[in-house]
Amino acid sequence: MSGFVSFVSSGPGDPELLTVKAVKRLQEAEVVLFDDLSAGPILEHVSPEADLIGVGKRAGRLSPKQDHVSRLLVEHALTGARVVRLKSGDAGVFGRLEEELTALKAAGVAFEIIPGVTAASSAAAAAMIPLTRRLTARRVQFITGHGESGALPEDLNMAALADPTATTVVYMGRRTFAGFAARLIAAGLPPSTPALLAEAVSTPDQKLSRHTVESLAHLPLDPATSAPALILYGPLTE
Repeated sequence: MSGFVSFVSSGPGDPELLTVKAVKRLQEAEVVLFDDLSAGPILEHVSPEADLIGVGKRAGRLSPKQDHVSRLLVEHALTGARVVRLKSGDAGVFGRLEEELTALKAAGVAFEIIPGVTAASSAAAAAMIPLTRRLTARRVQFITGHGESGALPEDLNMAALADPTATTVVYMGRRTFAGFAARLIAAGLPPSTPALLAEAVSTPDQKLSRHTVESLAHLPLDPATSAPALILYGPLTE
């Protein structure tokens, strides 16, 4: 007997940004494995009879290992249950989706992927700016500032990332941005390039602040905050 897994994208935090299909799957679920950033009011759509299992991973905190999460997903699906794997943002954007898909395929478990609003789109909307513009921002690129070791990835294409005509969004890059900015500037990006720091996007704790790439690199980190943050830089972020 094999169940079915729905990978449901919860968006960046505001429950009103859930899609209709996402809400329906949450209501139908018998088991929900959820990320930390998908908790709170989003889980109010889940039936009281469903099993809720927190599997979120947060920087600097003890978190379930990815292979453990994948194993839980398979085990619950093989009981015949309707399982939701609730992922923050869009499941396919820096969400470790591929490892979980691989585990389900190996176990012969059927699944679907329900897309959602990624934090980049939500941050741009909150700042009332577009992500693209004809002639001056024809390209958008998403990167992670947080490699497997927790440090800035070494294999970044700095020529592309220093393109002043692109809008670049850095996920999980607040703690590594000082070093990243130095590499950007060395690769030719003007230090005065506008940058937007977006924290806790679409939640009651949302905070947006505008900087330049250089000034943001020198902004002190607040050790007390654990709010998820992303950085946008390029011609449209001022």
